[in-house]
Order: sequence, then C-alpha cells, then structure tokens
Amino acid sequence: MIYTPPPRDPKQPPVRINLLSDTQTRPTPGMREAIARAEVGDEQIGDDPSVNLLCERVADLLGKQAAVFMPSGTMCNVAATLTHCRPGDEILAHETAHIIAREGGAHAALGGFQITPLSGADGQFSPDTLRGAIHPRSRYQPPQTVVSVEQTANIGGGTIWERAALDEIVQIAKSGGLATHMDGARLLNACVATGISAREMSAGWDSAWIDFSKGLGAPVGAVIAGSSDFIDEVWRWKQRLGGSMRQAGICAAACTYALDHNVDRLADDHANARALARGLSQIAGISVQEPETNLVFFNPDGAGVSGERMVAGLRQRGVLLAMMDGRIRACTHLDVTAAMIEETVALVREIVRGA
Repeated sequence: MIYTPPPRDPKQPPVRINLLSDTQTRPTPGMREAIARAEVGDEQIGDDPSVNLLCERVADLLGKQAAVFMPSGTMCNVAATLTHCRPGDEILAHETAHIIAREGGAHAALGGFQITPLSGADGQFSPDTLRGAIHPRSRYQPPQTVVSVEQTANIGGGTIWERAALDEIVQIAKSGGLATHMDGARLLNACVATGISAREMSAGWDSAWIDFSKGLGAPVGAVIAGSSDFIDEVWRWKQRLGGSMRQAGICAAACTYALDHNVDRLADDHANARALARGLSQIAGISVQEPETNLVFFNPDGAGVSGERMVAGLRQRGVLLAMMDGRIRACTHLDVTAAMIEETVALVREIVRGA
C-alpha cells in the first residue's frame, strides 16, 4: 500500500506518550458531555443552531462579516483558493507552507493554480521577499491572485509571524491587487503566546480560519471567515467538495466547548514544549530549535543516533513522534503532561547512552 495508512503493528507496545501531533488529542469528558447535549438540525440548509452559533462566534473572534464550518483545515485552504482564484492563477506562499507540502497537490488538481514558493528562515518569507516576487501584469505570466501565510509556521518550527510583518504583507499585497489568505491552523497558539487577539492578528486578511482538531482538542472541524460575499462563494465550494453536512452540531458543539475551555490552556502546551526543548538541549550532541509555541524540532545526529533510529527507539518505549523535514518533530497538546515530558527526555538520554 502506498496511500492507505497502514494498520498499527500489534507487536509494538501501546503508545503511552503521544507527541506525534496535536491532532492526536481525545475529547475530554466535558467536551463529550457538550457533544451529547448538542442541539442539532440540518446544517446543509442552515438549520443547525449549534453550527450557526459556532460560525457567529468565529466571525466575531476574527473580526469578519461571516464564517462557515468545515470538516477540516485543508478544506478551508482549498475552498479559499478555489474562491479567490481562477484556473491558471498564481498563489504566493512560503516554500514549506501547508498548501504546498501537505495537501496532496489539491490546489493544482482541483483549481489549476500555480503556487510559487517563497524562501525564508523558519517557515516565513519577509515582506521584501514578497515585494520582489510580485511582477507587473503581463500576458506572459500567470495572474498573481493570492498571498498566503501559515500562522504558526509548522515546518518552520511552530514560529509566530509578527504582527508588524503580517500588516506589511497585507499592504504589499493590496498595493499589487492581490487577495490575502491566512492559514490559521495554530493561530490561537500564536495569540496566546503573544497576547495579541485573533481579531488583531487577522486584521486586513481577506480570509482566515482556525482549526479545532489540534491544540483546541475537538475531534473534527475548522471554521473559515471572511466577507459575506466571500463566504457565500465558499459555501458553493463546500457543497462541491462534499463538506456540506447534516447534523453537524454534534461536531460544532465540541468546537464551541473548545473556545470556552481550551484556549487559555494552550499556554500549558507551550510551557511543556519549552521544558522538552530545555531537557533535550542538555543532552550532548542534540541540537534543538527553541520553540515559540507547541512544536519542538530536534536533531540527534550529533549524539551518534540518527533521527530515524531515535524515533524507532522511542516508539519501542511507548513514545510516538515522527520525522518531518529531516528533523524530529514533537508536538505538545492537552493530553501531554509535564511528567510525560520528563519521561521523554529521560528515554532520549537512555537511547543516546546506548548508542
């Protein structure tokens, strides 16, 4: 099999510490209770009160006119580009952006769009790099339609785009006649870490969304927001892509619960990430990128252990994480405790000693 996820090997020990991704979270008892109590209706005809409430809250949170519930963040990105662009249009994004590296070529396959990768350290391109990439309108080149950023920058190490840079990028894009799109998969992590509100962080961006199935701990769902006209067009693509659902209030209730209970606690994940980075950096030969949010990237090659061997060794000890972009990525979330972080550091040290 190439594309189908392989079943879990029953010979491997059970996972005790899951650092693979913040998508690995499980609904808390309180969230499960909210799901069970959810008022539902037919979301496809606008008749699900729980979905409608969630969309109203996210639109207000992001300072936009309207919002729509989606099954996933990837569908938010795809529906956004399909709405903003026409076949043959060009999108500008960082070379490691999710829309390039993690969405299976959906934007080219479904929309016929060209995504031009922009370089820059830590998953971010500079305003000057963007300025240099914008070309005059010409029949010889594709129409440049959208500038996209990913907040936080995943492969860049969970780094936070500074508000000033975001504002300058918006100004450059608008002066060039381009729309702006914010992939906000971990936007609220950036907001909690900086103290800047989501409304301020996404100000000037024509479309923005937040994911509920990562650090916020919901089992499924994302909400994209923008102008009323933009969201009206997104609804057309939501239908075409199969994202228009029925009693989706069961899912939306979990997301609303997450907004009420799981936003401020993202700070705990950031603290655990810093503790993990600090512990790993004290092991000779391991290089660690200092985390800004809940992602910790490290490389054990200097300690005489390849990344692949370290991942395999930890898995045999009940710790799950993975290689990403040539480094090991560990992701903290609400199911990871401070004690688990201490144990993980101890296990890494044990593997290094045995190298």
